[in-house]
Amino acid sequence: MKRIILFLFLNAAALAVLAQELKSPNGNLSMRFTIQDGGIPTYSLTFKGKEVIKPSKLGLELKAEGPQIDLGGEGDMKRKPVNPKASLFDNFSVSDTKSSSFDETWKPVWGESKEIRNHYNELAVTLNQKGTDRKMVIRFRLFNDGLGFRYEFPQQKNLVYFVIKEERTQFAMAGDHTAYWIPGDYDTQEYDFTKSRLSEIRGLLSKSITGNLSQTSFSPTGVQTSLMMKTDNGLYINLHEAALINYSCMHLNLDDKNMVFESWLTPDAIGDKGYMQSPCTSPWRTVMVSDDARDIIASKMIYNLNEPCKIEDPSWIKPVKYVGVWWEMITGKSSWSYTNEVPAVQLGITDYTKVKPNGTHAANTANVKKYIDFAAKNGFDAVLVEGWNIGWEDWFGNSKDYVFDFVTPYPDFDVKGIHEYAKSKGVKMIMHHETSSSVRNYERHMDKAYQFMKDNGYDAVKSGYVGNILPRGENHYSQWLINHYQYAIEKAAEYKIMVNAHEAVRPTGIARTYPNLIGNESARGTEYQAFGGSKPNHVTLLPFTRLLGGPMDYTPGIFEMDISKLNPSNKSHVNSTLANQLALYVTMYSPLQMAADVPENYERFADAFQFIKDVAVDWDASKYLEAEPGEYITVARKAKGTNNWFVGNVCGENGFTSKVNFSFLDPNKTYIATIYADAADAHYKTNPQAYTIKKVIVTSKSKLTQKSAPGGGFAISVMEAKDKGDLKGLKKL
Repeated sequence: MKRIILFLFLNAAALAVLAQELKSPNGNLSMRFTIQDGGIPTYSLTFKGKEVIKPSKLGLELKAEGPQIDLGGEGDMKRKPVNPKASLFDNFSVSDTKSSSFDETWKPVWGESKEIRNHYNELAVTLNQKGTDRKMVIRFRLFNDGLGFRYEFPQQKNLVYFVIKEERTQFAMAGDHTAYWIPGDYDTQEYDFTKSRLSEIRGLLSKSITGNLSQTSFSPTGVQTSLMMKTDNGLYINLHEAALINYSCMHLNLDDKNMVFESWLTPDAIGDKGYMQSPCTSPWRTVMVSDDARDIIASKMIYNLNEPCKIEDPSWIKPVKYVGVWWEMITGKSSWSYTNEVPAVQLGITDYTKVKPNGTHAANTANVKKYIDFAAKNGFDAVLVEGWNIGWEDWFGNSKDYVFDFVTPYPDFDVKGIHEYAKSKGVKMIMHHETSSSVRNYERHMDKAYQFMKDNGYDAVKSGYVGNILPRGENHYSQWLINHYQYAIEKAAEYKIMVNAHEAVRPTGIARTYPNLIGNESARGTEYQAFGGSKPNHVTLLPFTRLLGGPMDYTPGIFEMDISKLNPSNKSHVNSTLANQLALYVTMYSPLQMAADVPENYERFADAFQFIKDVAVDWDASKYLEAEPGEYITVARKAKGTNNWFVGNVCGENGFTSKVNFSFLDPNKTYIATIYADAADAHYKTNPQAYTIKKVIVTSKSKLTQKSAPGGGFAISVMEAKDKGDLKGLKKL
């Protein structure tokens, strides 16, 4: 279904007065655009009459000088000024406005539901700048769940090539809200969240920064998007961006005296924040708002602000449930490297056949075959192998350009033999490309590496960008790197390869346009549970923040919380109960889900492992039943092409008592619910592996009250009963 209604007023002067107000389709949200004294564009936003964004300024500051150009013809290099006036934030007047409405329903290649509605009202304001005769369009789209707006620069004589010094978009808050934030950083999002008032960020920011392999903080009040907030009068507000293409990633810098956030773009190696050529656009700046927290995590506004799928036939893109050798390496039980005898590797020179293996290398043929056998036995789609290729002995921290070639295996990893063995078992293999952030080297090898994957039966790749970026001085989230990540996705699509990018920029809905981007990390994942642990409420915040722009490869499913059981020298503890780990397969949506623990731990808890085997990775419908950021989330999802549902609940430090109404079920059917829950004495610190399993009969009229322990949760598989014999011996809920 697609329905477009376009309204154009012929009298532009009258429209400039009449069309400055924009309402959402349901009328709850209202946006007002004005030109302040001095020709400064501003906007404001209300929800059901409550102030969300106070009048806030819009615009950009440009770099005043252009590149060095030989003006004299004799090598006399001078800077030719291309921006005689450096601002694009004042002296504007409205020359035209256009209003329209749009309503469509589109079908994602994979997702939380089989259909997504894209319904908004739009206002496009064309501005002329006095004295420069420049044009800029600010396009607003108001959905029922929030506002998106962006800057557009039409082709014009007086604004052709320009360099952004800073974007000056403001988000003026209406109060000292409670915020759930991570520090602003040009290189990483791998932080635990801090909950505080906006006014407290300055005093807490230094305490919130934890060590990482590459990080660059920029301000004592700088935070990252997606930023989640709650107001004292019960509104939930989220600030983010959508469709980050050929532009720098946006952070937010807080004026904590006036409670005004201003955009802060990631600079390149020389401090510039964007190189533009008109016609061009910025990404969308987004403000989600509701008085119901469930509306935030259910929102598809970020996806709707992206372009439709550009892959003509995406039928080769398939959701994946996988296992791999990763957890035994991340905990320190095993290693990525093959030998301890080589202090420095030079590709093409180092001869691995003449060195002694270290005996801990995980990516060896025999070990990988065990994982393939485990995947085949338990119905998993694929096996991920990291550390299979030469170069891991000195891969990080040496400012090394030619780190990996992505095609040469270690002597103990039989690429072709593994491919044939996996194929015989009906299991796919997932390739691993760690770039060590030598981006130029990856692009140098990319075509050859992708072709190597196709030649050996690999349809998906996990890429990594650990460490400081090469070229030196670049940041993970600058425009140059944004363009690289996009290039990698589009190049992979040419080879029909799915991409799971780690340490790349946070997703902003690009997966709608390129659904072969089936996962990202771009946040603090399960690996940090092996580095000392994450806060127990971490997984109750990721759906309100990181997941709004796309799915995360969070790698759940850890059953042994005491890491010393795998590696005696690692005293870390997973801050979660086992039931919580099961629930993550439902609450942390992703078409790419890993059962991350080692096979022997799943064999120890085979009854609980059954849920991971059963749970789907693609869905026809999703219902958010309960939600409060930092406290709890309860989600129900209907498996693609079936009548089966799965329910998950996770909670934070305080625990939670959930009240589940099964009204989402088909009223004409009877179901068997298997409930995997925390035991009465379960606790993420003291008794994480205490769980119960029970089966009951449920219908659309059933209701459940279920307690979750601190750091705990529950998971329920709800399977349609095929005949009365299936119900024998079971009680109704």
